[in-house]
Formats: sequence, C-alpha cells, structure tokens
Amino acid sequence: MAGILKVDTIQDQDGNDIIQESGGTVTLGQSGQTVAVASGATLSVPTLTVNGESVTAITLPTVSSLSPDTITNAQTSFTITGTNFVNGAVVNAISTTGAIFTADTVTFNSSTSITCQFTLTTDGTYYIRVENPDGLAGRSATALLTVSDAPTWSTAAGSLGSVAQGAAFSTTVVATSDSSVTYSKTTGSFPTGITLASDTGVISGTESGSDTSETNYSFTIRATDAESQTADRAFSITVTTGINNGGQFN
Repeated sequence: MAGILKVDTIQDQDGNDIIQESGGTVTLGQSGQTVAVASGATLSVPTLTVNGESVTAITLPTVSSLSPDTITNAQTSFTITGTNFVNGAVVNAISTTGAIFTADTVTFNSSTSITCQFTLTTDGTYYIRVENPDGLAGRSATALLTVSDAPTWSTAAGSLGSVAQGAAFSTTVVATSDSSVTYSKTTGSFPTGITLASDTGVISGTESGSDTSETNYSFTIRATDAESQTADRAFSITVTTGINNGGQFN
C-alpha cells in the first residue's frame, strides 16, 4: 500500500543520514546510498522496510482551521477543518499556558471536518489537538482558537434624552470588553445634524431644525471589540419643538 512518510533526517547508528532505494523498495537501517533529506520534505514510498521488517506508513490527523475561531466563555460550538479524522476522535484545547481541556461534545462530520463544543472559562489562545481512536494525533501548528469576552453594555437601552429644535446635543454610550471597543449605527437614524463618533461612543451635534413637530428617532448601535465580537443595543433620541421646546415659545 502506498503511504506518505514525513521526515527531517534518517540516520544510521553512526549518525550518518542514509536512505536506500532499490526496485521500488525503500530500506532504512542498512548501509547503502547516502541521501540528505531536507527538513519538512515528503517521501512517497510504495513499500517501506525497517531493519528487514515491512512497515505500514502511518497517517496522522492534521488541524488547519476553525470556524468560528473566536468564542466566549460560554459553551460554544465550532467546526475544525483538517485531514485524516476518524469517527470517535477526541478533541483537546491546549492553552498557551499549558493547560489542557477536553471538548464537551465531538461530532464527526467527515475525514476533513469535526464539530465540537467547548466550555473554556479562561480567556486566552489555544492550540487544537485531535486524537483518533488508534492513538494517532495531530495538533494545530499555531494557537488557532481565541477565547474572549464579548462587549457588555453599560448604557441602558431606551431613551438617551431629547434635543430642542435647532439646539446642540451630546451624550455618550458605553460598552466594555477585554479589548478596545468601537461603535457603529446598524439600524434606524439620528436626528439630522447628530452623528456618532465610532471610537468614543459620543453622539453629538446640532439639530438642524428640520423637524416641525416632536419626533422620536430610534436606532441600534453595535459595539465591536478587537476580536470582532459584537453586542447590539436599541436607543432613541426625541426632537422637541414649540411649547415643549424647553420654554421656547413661537
């Protein structure tokens, strides 16, 4: 059976790099042709013999990507993409601090896809390791998984106050996370002349005076942190006119 053998170097007992090929058979551990095998090289062989014994090339699972690759501390599902997965595989998340956590659930989708659930209470970055039932395992080359807190709103939902027709207005909405937060309006509209500062959450400006009667403006603001996690909150601002305009009379 054809197989793939990945090696850095192959050495004899004297420390010499050796590899011998004859008639489609690669023999290791015997004197013969000296060949340097570069680090990371792939050797494809139809037959492999070590010290006279036939050996079947092993196939390790690999982990290449996750979706999503950022989760919160709550139990969350994500899909692992890689190769050589087998039904019954065990999945571990290995923190860059060395702590090891086992998936709550593992669902085998195919030889290239596994879906699992983790509950990781400590923020940080994690390597993902997949071990097949035969004990062969592979770990991601980098810490693919980020565990991070999503933004949390401090400003209560609802009315942010009122602005008189043609008057200046300023207020600030606040959300916090374990990284920097930016703000954007996703739905609705502000009174004309009022804008949102994306970096500070300040909503300010001078109302244009275009409203001829009291008007309520509703909108949704999204807080997004550095890990692209989001939290939305609905707010409103009322434009007042006439007798309701802070003592202004026409």
